[in-house]
Amino acid sequence: MPRFTVHVRDEWLTVPCKDATCSIKWLAFEALKRYIKNKPDNGGIQHIKDVHFVVRRCQGLGLLDNDDTIEDVLEDNDFVELAIEGDTMSQDFIPSQPGTSHLYLYIDNHHYISLDGNSLTSTDLVNLGKGLYMIKLTPEAEQKVVQSRELLDTIKNSCLGSPLSPERTRMLLALRINVLAKGYSGVSLETLHRMIQAFNASCLSYVPEKGTVGASGDLAPLSHLALGLMGEGKMWSPKSGWADAKYVLEAHGLKPISLKPKEGLALINGTQMITSLGAEAVERAEAIARQADIIAALTLEVLKGTTKAFDSDIHELRPHPGQKEVALRFRSLLDSDHHPSEIAESHRFCDRVQDAYTMRCCPQVHGIVNDTIEFVKKIINTEINSATDNPMVFAERGETISGGNFHGEYPAKALDYLAIGVHELASISERRIERLCNPSLSELPAFLVNEGGLNSGFMIAHCTAAALVSENKVLCHPSSIDSLSTSAATEDHVSMGGWAARKALRVVEHVEQVLAIELLAACQGIEFLRPLRTTTPLEKVYDLVRATVKPWIKDRFMAPDIEAVHRLLVDQKVWNIAGPYIEKYCMEYIPESRPSSPTAFALDPPPSPRKRVRLE
Repeated sequence: MPRFTVHVRDEWLTVPCKDATCSIKWLAFEALKRYIKNKPDNGGIQHIKDVHFVVRRCQGLGLLDNDDTIEDVLEDNDFVELAIEGDTMSQDFIPSQPGTSHLYLYIDNHHYISLDGNSLTSTDLVNLGKGLYMIKLTPEAEQKVVQSRELLDTIKNSCLGSPLSPERTRMLLALRINVLAKGYSGVSLETLHRMIQAFNASCLSYVPEKGTVGASGDLAPLSHLALGLMGEGKMWSPKSGWADAKYVLEAHGLKPISLKPKEGLALINGTQMITSLGAEAVERAEAIARQADIIAALTLEVLKGTTKAFDSDIHELRPHPGQKEVALRFRSLLDSDHHPSEIAESHRFCDRVQDAYTMRCCPQVHGIVNDTIEFVKKIINTEINSATDNPMVFAERGETISGGNFHGEYPAKALDYLAIGVHELASISERRIERLCNPSLSELPAFLVNEGGLNSGFMIAHCTAAALVSENKVLCHPSSIDSLSTSAATEDHVSMGGWAARKALRVVEHVEQVLAIELLAACQGIEFLRPLRTTTPLEKVYDLVRATVKPWIKDRFMAPDIEAVHRLLVDQKVWNIAGPYIEKYCMEYIPESRPSSPTAFALDPPPSPRKRVRLE
């Protein structure tokens, strides 16, 4: 017999349905009868037939017609929201938030990533968060989990230790599973398998983003993660939307976790909240840093800058890896022998000796960002595969040892450093936007629009960029230099890593938005240089933008344009367009530095007598 879970005000009600040809209206009234039955005052409802309501599916919030039959619009075990006219939306009903909908993407597939606690990367973790893969354990991981559990069972049978009962989203859950798979936490294989089943069904606990000080692990958010897995609190799944955890698990044929000795602490003690958010921050930072070089190269073309500053011999004299990599990318996009540019040719014999720092010093400024990201990514990837529980269970030694691996100082410091580093991409980008908009610096119309006065053009867009850069200055203040003693002075030094991770993500998002504005401004600048064309890869980038956003002829609402280009950057489409040209340049002009993948371009080798590339 099919049944449905109906949410009425503060109650979740299970309604069996013997006849699926009944109407949605029938289902609603059945739910109302059960709701009234549970309330001493009938829930304030005098006559059920006089109640006016709307019914919607929890998943997607789609409205249901009262006259539709149940079998036509619902599936067995569906979750439904009944909203009574005059009521406000129940606080217990939590719809999927548009701004975070990417966290809830679920793709029904059978591609797996095997977790062993040692080999998960930040890229893997972000892909797991997007729902691109399911999870399973390696046989070796299962064996280690069993061994550590057996030791704890022995300790328990000797009357030592006591069960700790704690409590509590996709990357977070995947990362917690990976850490437990190392086999040093004493969690049972049964519990770990139930966590994997919840992940693979995309049953996700409601985890508030605030509340961790990053010392004894991320206790508060991990407790919420465990809470849902135990059938308590709220959970989300593609099938149910937001609902009580016990109903979500039941709808997917899953059982709540029943904690065994030490498992409570095993589920809540660790740095996975900091690290999972940090993994997303460092992956997005890496993506926007690559694309920042492409956007800056396009701006340099529009401003008729010189490419002399990117000569490889200059950068061999200061051979920081990131600096050399950025200079190489500029050469691969702007080299006139490889990619002729009519714009560059138009000013070849001008008397300008050098450009402003915002163009000339891109390798030095963008370069250190690349090196910072590489440094932070190494720490995050180490943290991803680290046992951060306490105490640690050493099955091979037959003992448990208390330590301090739960302290979040490593990812906290690294993510503060990431925010400071990646912010500079926005800082220098905002100055290039100013040069594009200022006719005394660009030789282009003021604010990149004709009929100035009637149209403000990119004036407000530049103000937006400046505001985001200014906000970043505050967000870049390190959170990890702060510490407040907690837990009756037992946890007397904390990392504040949760805030470090959250603000690093916000800084990266602001950087993406500022560079989206620069890309829009650079493409608008190209319009005033037509019919001249830039290099082939940069023309491809221009075409990509113009396929999404039309030229700015007169003032219009610009926010959708900025957001559309921001989405291009988040999806790495600018890199996907220009990246193959960079790879081809590397292979043709630097034969020994062939990359293993389109995103792993090798740096300049030491100077050699091979063919010199003419830059101008």
